[in-house]
Amino acid sequence: MAKRLTAVFMALLIVAITATTMAASAINKDGYYKGIKLCGKVKVVDHFPDIKVKVVDSFPDLRVKTVEHFPNHIGEWQFVEYGEDFTVQFVESFPDIKIKYVNSFPGVE
Repeated sequence: MAKRLTAVFMALLIVAITATTMAASAINKDGYYKGIKLCGKVKVVDHFPDIKVKVVDSFPDLRVKTVEHFPNHIGEWQFVEYGEDFTVQFVESFPDIKIKYVNSFPGVE
C-alpha cells in the first residue's frame, strides 16, 4: 500500500512540475527575452535570427502591434530592412516565443 501511495504521489509531482514548466513564458514580466527588449525596430531574416517567432491566435507570450514610428513600448514593432534592434525568423515549429498581432493593448500576456 505504501509503495502504491508513493508511486501516485510521484506521478502527481511530475505532472505538477511539467505543467508549471509549460505554463512559464520565455518572456519576463518586463518584456525581455534573453536580454532583448521586445520593442523597437525588427528585421525579418531567414537564417540566424535573434528570436524564432510563431504567430498564434490564442495563448501568445506577447501581443504585438505593428507601428510606423516610435516603437517605444513593449510589443510595439516597426518592421525595417536595416537599422534593426533585433532580428526575427517566423517559424511553425520550435519557436522561442509566440506572438499574436493586435490593434491595441500590445505587451506581455
